[in-house]
Amino acid sequence: MVRRGATFLLGLACLLVLAALIGLTCVDVIARYVFNSPVSGAYELTELLLASLIFLALPLTTAAGEHVEVELMDGVKSRMLKRVGTVFAGICTVIVFAIIALKLFEHAGKLARRGSVTDSLEIPLHLIGWLGAASFIISSVAAVIWSIKRFRKGS
Repeated sequence: MVRRGATFLLGLACLLVLAALIGLTCVDVIARYVFNSPVSGAYELTELLLASLIFLALPLTTAAGEHVEVELMDGVKSRMLKRVGTVFAGICTVIVFAIIALKLFEHAGKLARRGSVTDSLEIPLHLIGWLGAASFIISSVAAVIWSIKRFRKGS
């Protein structure tokens, strides 16, 4: 139930951000070439929206197990070794995601203390940092769940 709700909300957020990106790009192109007056700050907004889209999609990708994988143990016939490999890969994924979340949280805190904003629109940068940190925390939890499912499945 919680997973479905989170998946729906993250998917909806991705949809809205992607729609905003498309809309912004269309309006900027039309304004630039038809009216010779580009949208002010369009480049900054595009950067922030793309970063947001990536951070919002990361937990969905992790929960679905859709990350790029390299099958290092493809030739191994032992089911036990494959399960050990699955556990090891899951632990590594969770650790890496947790470290990135921690570093992003620390960096977002520094950005907030310094009052860092974008150049022309003055949008606070720490908001994107905190979104990224939250994304990696959620992705860590999703990686744990995905690893447990794969371990139980036996592959």
